[in-house]
Amino acid sequence: MLLKTRAVYSVGLRMCSTHVTTGPVIESGRPSSDMSEFRKAFAKAKNIAIITGAGMSAESGVPTFRGDHEKWRKWHTQDLASPEAFSRNPSRVWEFYHYRRELVLDKKPSAVHLAIAECEARLKKQGRSVVVITQCQDDLHRQAGSKHVLKIHGSLLETRCMSCGQVTVNKQSPICAALKGKGAPGANVPDAQIPVDKLPRCEERDCHGLLRPNVVFFGETLDSHILTSVEKEMEICDLCLVVGTSSIVYPAAMFGPRVASRGVPVAEFNMNTTPKTEYFTFHFQGPCGTTLPPALAPHESEEW
Repeated sequence: MLLKTRAVYSVGLRMCSTHVTTGPVIESGRPSSDMSEFRKAFAKAKNIAIITGAGMSAESGVPTFRGDHEKWRKWHTQDLASPEAFSRNPSRVWEFYHYRRELVLDKKPSAVHLAIAECEARLKKQGRSVVVITQCQDDLHRQAGSKHVLKIHGSLLETRCMSCGQVTVNKQSPICAALKGKGAPGANVPDAQIPVDKLPRCEERDCHGLLRPNVVFFGETLDSHILTSVEKEMEICDLCLVVGTSSIVYPAAMFGPRVASRGVPVAEFNMNTTPKTEYFTFHFQGPCGTTLPPALAPHESEEW
């Protein structure tokens, strides 16, 4: 099975290619940037899988937490987004995630999100399918209208109770009174040191447990149910798009190459080449807001 070893993978784990090239050897080479050839593959495809990463959110103004945005205050994301960090200092981690929640709550879907959602709705009428497999933790795909979305890294706008396990959609701003005005990212901003009983708490009857963001922290395994659904989509797709992702975070980085190993066309849309570019059929360089909408526009062969 495509992801039969999924239990050993954890988000943020950087792995060399020898760990993921089990199965058929992928013949690497220079990918094509011929949009007319991609459009021919698009016209024939019945089941399209679109894998999206932080570059998608960046089109809507959401920081990627790489490069100039790699740190919050003096900490790297990996220093905050871990079970150990949450156990040691839940106040600091909640400040960080409150900051991230507030960033995404006022963002709107970009032209890329809208193009994907429109494509899904249009092709559904033709008996064709589009699935979005996203690493993004915002809600922009759904806001744009995408229906078939698999969120492999969880959601900033959901919480999970540490006591009863209840998962709840939560778009309150602020998520609790104690976090109002907190979370500023400046390097010299001191921790708020919010008492744990004032942090977000479960509202289930007789619980009142501490809530955490329902995201996959570094070092945690991904949801097996989500990965089973991803596995199915990877096995049936006859066209795969890899959009706005660096292809260095596993297991998502292996999805495109494993589809390519079946001889299925894979197209990468990204600002730069990635460690996996050579495995793909197509590579379209530039902002995905510019390159992707025309790629997904109605083809002349489509029946209306």
